[in-house]
Amino acid sequence: MTTTATIDYDAIKGRQQAAWASGDYAVIGTTLQIVGETLAEACDLGFGDQVLDVAAGNGNATLAAARRGATVVSTDYVIGLLDQGRARARAENLPITFRFADAEALPFDGASFDAVLSVFGVMFAPDHATAAAEMMRVCRRGGRIGLANWTPDSFIGQLFKVLGRHVPPPAGLRPPSAWGDVAHLKSLFGDAAAITINRRVFNFRYRSATHFVEVFRNWYGPVHKAFAALPDPAAAQLAEEIEALADAFNIARDGRLTVPSDYLEVVIRR
Repeated sequence: MTTTATIDYDAIKGRQQAAWASGDYAVIGTTLQIVGETLAEACDLGFGDQVLDVAAGNGNATLAAARRGATVVSTDYVIGLLDQGRARARAENLPITFRFADAEALPFDGASFDAVLSVFGVMFAPDHATAAAEMMRVCRRGGRIGLANWTPDSFIGQLFKVLGRHVPPPAGLRPPSAWGDVAHLKSLFGDAAAITINRRVFNFRYRSATHFVEVFRNWYGPVHKAFAALPDPAAAQLAEEIEALADAFNIARDGRLTVPSDYLEVVIRR
């Protein structure tokens, strides 16, 4: 007889919330703004559209949609990240609504939005099928779901593999980078939608691999928490492995660090 372990999604999300609330994600998040802008264009957002940003972080897709005249509700399950997005919206005088929400239990009626977006956000929800179903539920028929997801073979996908070797994820959990796998996306959204996928690249730019590790160790929640969980020798080894990974991906020839990381730009039409 074999048994299947039950995954405690609530406990996992509790740990994730603590991780993303640590550090200061905006230090990294604001550098990714171009991804939100290109996704907003891919989804053809404009005036009058009702838009939901799921797992919005500090609001890259939120701001991009609002800049195009959409009426936007920005959601996340980390209050500090919502506060960062709210400050950015206030600075640009953009009338955006911010709400605390779990991507796996969105507090909205079905078919409430013309477009549902997530930039490197919903991919971290532990229960992939439930999160995808929720995005489909709140998107009206004829609307679109826009996603930006790191691929498994990308720099960030490989970074999370390195982290996983030092701080193993819960057993049975699909990795976030699975959202960057075309077959997995089709299994999540199935025949209920037409899916358009473009492979794009974001370039991380830092002074050096050492500088990259320093920034991510201090400010990027999952990396910050991984280092905090390790004794000094193991933390030093993790730093060396991340530096080596960054150097391996580096395309700069001037002594600085330019690391391309592939992601899928996904537009799903209901």
